[in-house]
Amino acid sequence: MLEATGWFLLGLVLLALGGDSVVRGASGLAQRAGASPFVTGLLLVAFATSLPELAVNVHAIVEGRQALALGNAVGSNVVNFGLTLGVAAWLAPMTVRWRALTPLLVVLMLGTAAAIAMGLDGALSRVEGGVLLAAFAAAFAFALRRTRGENADVRAEIERYARTSTGLGQNLLRVAIAVALLYFGSRLIVEHAPVLGLGLGMTPLVTGLLPVAIGTALPELAAAIAAARRGQGDMVAGHVIGSSVFNLLLVVGGMALFRPLPLPPSFVRFELPAALAFALMLYPMLRGDQRFSKAEGGILVAALLAWIGFELLLIHA
Repeated sequence: MLEATGWFLLGLVLLALGGDSVVRGASGLAQRAGASPFVTGLLLVAFATSLPELAVNVHAIVEGRQALALGNAVGSNVVNFGLTLGVAAWLAPMTVRWRALTPLLVVLMLGTAAAIAMGLDGALSRVEGGVLLAAFAAAFAFALRRTRGENADVRAEIERYARTSTGLGQNLLRVAIAVALLYFGSRLIVEHAPVLGLGLGMTPLVTGLLPVAIGTALPELAAAIAAARRGQGDMVAGHVIGSSVFNLLLVVGGMALFRPLPLPPSFVRFELPAALAFALMLYPMLRGDQRFSKAEGGILVAALLAWIGFELLLIHA
């Protein structure tokens, strides 16, 4: 188990490095090809931070470890809200002015509720996976259209996030390095996380929900804390909500479209409702004074700790 832990941690490091490299490389190539900094920034803010989790999930699916991928996809959403947003707000209360995020949060809530309803028969079919993918495409189109009407400060903040060198050779090298790092990092995690989970008495699903989801979120947590302290609350909330929509609709939907996806009864009864509960908690915080206070951050962190405790109790029940 000690050896597996070491390889697992190395995998997390490679994923973190690969995720940062691919964001910069993709941004530079997109702008070189003619995409505006605003469109590029919107894509990167909303979805790019999920690429390490996506790499793990793709590798897990290829290796036939669907339970691990499923746990990571939904566990990452809970961790996004409770750990990334919660800790960042607790350490540095922040204001969120990006109005498109509230409708996206509603899409996330509706999508999670739909996944629960569709999973009551024990699986997501290919048709149901297609429905989730179509919802993702509609959500992204809406976000792009709605955000064009945001105030100048929000647009400028999104554009600044995308600014980087547009040199062709440099960005091709960034992407090539990122692909290699993401491949080997995800491979190490998929190979050794089940061994680590087994040593801790966890099923593959819970391994994805807890150690993998928390581990892959740590680099984003560090970035979120730094952004919150710089007063970039829109970036923090955009990362969290956008990546959660990405994980649920695109990743889970894509898994089901690729191959009918079995859903364990506990997943439909506990894990998906937990993800929905966190999104519901976030809604009044975002709709109220448009500010995540220290107390609200503390509530999210406390809820995450309660959820982790509940999952651990289920293991030993």
